[in-house]
This record gives sequence, C-alpha cells and structure tokens, in this order.
Amino acid sequence: MKRYPAFDPPEYADWKAEPAVMKAYAAAIAKTPRIAEMLPGLGAGDLLGLYEGMVRFRLHDIMLKRWVRQGVISKAWLGTGEEAVSVGNCHALESGDVVGPMIRNAGACHEMGMPVSEMLKAYLGATDSLTQGRDVHTGDPGKGVIPPISFVASLVPVMAGMALAFRLRKEPRVALTWVGDGAARTGEFHEGFSLAAAKRLPLIVVLQDNRIALGTRYEVHSRAPLEKLAPAYGVAGLECDGNNVLDVLAATREAVAACRAGEGPVLLVARTFRMGGHATHDEAEGRALCSAEEFAYWGARDPIGCFEAWLIRRGRGVDEGAVAAVEARVAREVEEAAELALGSRREEKATAADVLRGVYSEGALPSPQSILVKS
Repeated sequence: MKRYPAFDPPEYADWKAEPAVMKAYAAAIAKTPRIAEMLPGLGAGDLLGLYEGMVRFRLHDIMLKRWVRQGVISKAWLGTGEEAVSVGNCHALESGDVVGPMIRNAGACHEMGMPVSEMLKAYLGATDSLTQGRDVHTGDPGKGVIPPISFVASLVPVMAGMALAFRLRKEPRVALTWVGDGAARTGEFHEGFSLAAAKRLPLIVVLQDNRIALGTRYEVHSRAPLEKLAPAYGVAGLECDGNNVLDVLAATREAVAACRAGEGPVLLVARTFRMGGHATHDEAEGRALCSAEEFAYWGARDPIGCFEAWLIRRGRGVDEGAVAAVEARVAREVEEAAELALGSRREEKATAADVLRGVYSEGALPSPQSILVKS
C-alpha cells in the first residue's frame, strides 16, 4: 500500500517485504493447522476483504494524525501496527454478535458496519454523532458496536452482562471485547470475567498483548505471561500472532465456535506491538520505552505489508491490480468521510447549551409503583 512518511512510523515510511520475514510468515500460514484448515474456504473476496479492513483502519488513523498536525483536533489514540487484531476478530463474527472496542480498536467499528464518517464525527465533536459531540469514544449499538468509555476493561462486565442475556434468551450470539495487557490486571476485568467463567457465558476477551500498559512495560507490571490467565479462571485459552490477520481470524473462529457450543468464555491472547505512543501527544515517550531494535523487528512485520505481499505472491484470483483497486477505493472512501465529518462539524458543532442536553429527565419521574411488573 501507499506509504505516508509524514504520518507513518519511520519503520513503515519506506517499507519493503524482507525475504526472511516473508518466508516465516508464509510458513506459519502453511503449517498452522487452524489456518491450513480454514484457508481453502476463503475466496479471493474474503481475502481482499481482510486487506480492505486493515487498509481502512490504517487510513482512518492517518487521517486523525493529519488532523492533529493541522490543528483540527488536539490528539488521537491510534492502532497503527495492530490492525490485524481488530479486523481478524470482527471478520470471524456473524450478524447478531456484538463487540465492545477500546478506542484503539477503531477498526472494529467500521468492520461491523459503521461509516467512517460517523467515527470521525465523534473526534470532531459534531452533535449529529452518536455521542452528540461529548466523547471521542464511539460506537453504534444498532450495528452491534457498544461504545466504550475511557476506562480500560470497563466493558468486560458490560459484555459479560450481554453474554448472560444471550444465554438466558437462548440466542446463539457471542459478545467480544478487547483489553490490553495492563487492563487485564484491573478489578473490572476480574469481576466481569469471573462471572463469565462461572456462568460459562459466550464471551470472548481478546488480550491485546502489545507489551505496554500506557507507559509501563509488561515486565514491570506483571510477573507471569498473559497465557497463564486462562487456566487461572478455568476457561479455554488461545494464542495467535496478532500481526498475521489469518491467524487472528482462524483463532477467533475457534473461540466463536466454542462459545456457540456453550463452552465459553474464551481468553484469546493476540501478540502484537504498538508502533507509537499511548496517543499522538506522547509518541516520544512511546519511542523511549522500547529499543530501536524492537521497533525495527515489529516494523518489518507490518500486518498490512506482510499480508499484501503474501496475497500477491499467492495468486489465486488476487494480483497487484486487485489489491491496488481496493486500496484506491478505500482511500477515496476515507477522504470523502473526512469531508463529510468536517462539514458536519461546521453545521452541527456542540455549544455550551448542549452540555446538559440529555443529562436530566424532562418531566416528572415515574413512581416506583408504575414501573413494577405484575406477575
């Protein structure tokens, strides 16, 4: 895909597929049983759909970074380098399933059907967005995307509650949410997942292991690997290469099948790397936390570049022309979405009068007697 030196991490600016990296990438696809079993059932459209989702995710983030540089917004939380996780997870789900993304899982929003313009409107504070200009954390429950809040892991008990509702209604639906390695140590994660484990709920929690909790390296805040959590809760645990979208897809399909069969919940550890800071305002700190060698290692394993190179070399209905056409179409989509969102902010910008809108009930509250359900 086209690279953007002004906005890409340095390791991506002039990215080229390294032979040794690609050899290992292709070998992992060929030799991992769950991928080898899944691959014959994926057509050219399915493979290009995965590529399209990751490109859309990357270009959405590049647009946000561009706006930061231009002074349109003050900062943004990006998923650069981790695109394969959210996209691979969502492509394993079916209609009726729900997700609860962190802000860094923005790709989950558009892969579940949200227009990119709606995602960008939230950052711009447009009042015709779902959050009515109040919050950059967005979603659309109508499309199965539960909006998050700033506090990481807060959605674990929420999604466990939704999974419980699916179980009680005997609906074959699955709830999926993401937490980082630091969020896996919070009380809300423990309380929510403990309930899910005790009730065997159809919940998948993706442990996005990017080795950094805000600004603290994993080895500083934890003594045991994340893979040890699953047996501690007495549930199934899976691992995948979070930079290989096919491995993420295959592992998530396995987790989804287990949940639909009543064998949930599932903890899925996705090993990946954050190619920037916690947000655009602290990229220098992010660079200081990890060595240049670490960034070079993970930069060579760009999930989009590696998948694109593998796709083209594999053939079978996918060539450079098909890949380029997808990228061009998505680039136009994101540019048009940005223009639409900017226009919406001009017309629908929040004002001081909007602060209390929707906070207090209009009219008298119903009496307790009026809301009792008679048997």
